[in-house]
Amino acid sequence: MLKGFRSFLLRGNVVDLAVGIVIGAAFTAVVTGFVTAFLTPLIGVATGAVGDFTQKTFTVAGTRFPYGVFVNAAIGFVLVAAVIYFVVVVPVGRLQTRLEGAKPAPVAKADCPECLSTIPAAAVRCSFCTSEVAGRPGFPTQAGPAGEASPEAAPAR
Repeated sequence: MLKGFRSFLLRGNVVDLAVGIVIGAAFTAVVTGFVTAFLTPLIGVATGAVGDFTQKTFTVAGTRFPYGVFVNAAIGFVLVAAVIYFVVVVPVGRLQTRLEGAKPAPVAKADCPECLSTIPAAAVRCSFCTSEVAGRPGFPTQAGPAGEASPEAAPAR
């Protein structure tokens, strides 16, 4: 029983998941600290407030509603999302685009005149019904070994 538990814990995906969670928690703490220390006070400067809305409340029928806690959480969420997007997502997307390079051109396709299946336009035979398609409209004439048109594809004289 312990051997199975040990093999479960040492599987690559479990360890990778644990490392990802720990790194994610550390990254969240850094981003939250940045938002709390710099961005939230900037919002307060821009709006003329202190930047901390946690003490803001309103009362209805003797019940106190601390809406400032929600406002702080909403501002924090938007700012954290913006930091994640502009500091992580955009640069990683650009890096992936740069590393991928040019994508190969798609293969030209044509419909088989016999079974109407879509096959490569350079095909000699249909991969579905095996009929010869070389020389038919929409398909190129296939060259023979000497670079000349093959006798099968040449028109009858």
